Amino acid sequence: MAEDQATGRPNPAIPDLPEQAVSLRGLTKVYRASGKTAPKTALDNVDLDIPQGSLFGLLGPNGAGKSTMINILAGLVNKTSGSAKIWGYDIDKTPRQSRAAIGIVPQELNIDAFFTPQELLELQAGLYGVPPAERITGELLKVLGLADKAKAYSRTLSGGMRRRLMVGKAMVHNPPVLVLDEPTAGVDIELRQQLWTHVRDLNARGTTVLLTTHYLEEAEELCDRIAIINHGKVIACDRTERLLAMLDNKELVLILDRDLEALPAELEHFGAELIGGRRLLFHYRASESRVPEILSAVSAAGLTIVDMTTEETDLEDLFLQLTRGAHDQ
Repeated sequence: MAEDQATGRPNPAIPDLPEQAVSLRGLTKVYRASGKTAPKTALDNVDLDIPQGSLFGLLGPNGAGKSTMINILAGLVNKTSGSAKIWGYDIDKTPRQSRAAIGIVPQELNIDAFFTPQELLELQAGLYGVPPAERITGELLKVLGLADKAKAYSRTLSGGMRRRLMVGKAMVHNPPVLVLDEPTAGVDIELRQQLWTHVRDLNARGTTVLLTTHYLEEAEELCDRIAIINHGKVIACDRTERLLAMLDNKELVLILDRDLEALPAELEHFGAELIGGRRLLFHYRASESRVPEILSAVSAAGLTIVDMTTEETDLEDLFLQLTRGAHDQ
C-alpha cells in the first residue's frame, strides 16, 4: 500500500508508485470552428512523460496549449484523440481514479472570505467524498504552515497564506500529483520566495509537482525537468541542466584602465566589441575555454584590466531561441 505524499499516511486509494506520474501519448485537442472562427489545434500529437517524484516545469507563451493540457488532465476539457494517464490511471477508462490522483491549484484565488482555513479544507474534502475519519485537515495545515491560522477568517490571511491555502484545497484528497498553474503570477518577490520554499518542501515529501509559469528564472531555480510547448507541440523536454547546456554561449566583459579609440588588431580575430571606449565584450563557447587565450592577447596588446565579468546563457535565452525557431518553421 502506497503512502499519501503530503502526510506519509497509508492511502489504499493510491497504487504502488508508477514510473511516470503523468504519461501522454498522441494527445490532441482541436477546438471546432464556430461562426467565423476557424478550427484551432490547441494540442498537436503531444507525447510527454512526467516522472514520479519530479518537480516538472511546463513552459510556453500564451496560447501555447498549457492550459488545455491541464484542463484535460483535470477532466474539464475533452481531448480529441490520444491518451493520458495520471498515476497509471487512464483518464478515459478510469476517470474517477485518475481525477483522484491529481490536485490542481489554479492561478485565480477562489477562497470564501467568511470561512476559516479549517472549514474550507473540511468542505473541500467533503466535496471530494473523503470520509471524516480519513480527512487530513490538521496535517495539511501543519505542512503548509497554517496551523496557527486554522480558525481565523480567510479574509484576514496574508497573500502568501491564501496561496498556501489554495495548495491545501488541492491536496485534501491525497493526490500524488499536484499541478500549480502560474502560482506566483502577480505576486511580489518575497511572496514568491515563500511559495518556492513550500513547493520544494512538498516535492521533498514525495509529491510530484507540475508547475506552469511565465517566470523563466522560477522554472530554472525550482524544476529538475522542463518541457517547452509552443503552438500545441512539445519542442523541448529534458533535465534542466541538459536544456541549458544546449546553449553553450558565454560572454566575457573586460573593463580597461583607459579609453581606446579603436579595437587593437590583436583582438580582432576574437570578434571582440569595443563598448564606450574602455569595455571589451567577447562572445565564446564555454566548452572551448578561451578565457586564458583572450587574457593573453589582451596583455600582449599592452592593455591593463581593472575588472572582469562573465555571464552564461540562461533559460530565457533557450526559451526565446526555441520558440522563435518553432515560429519560423
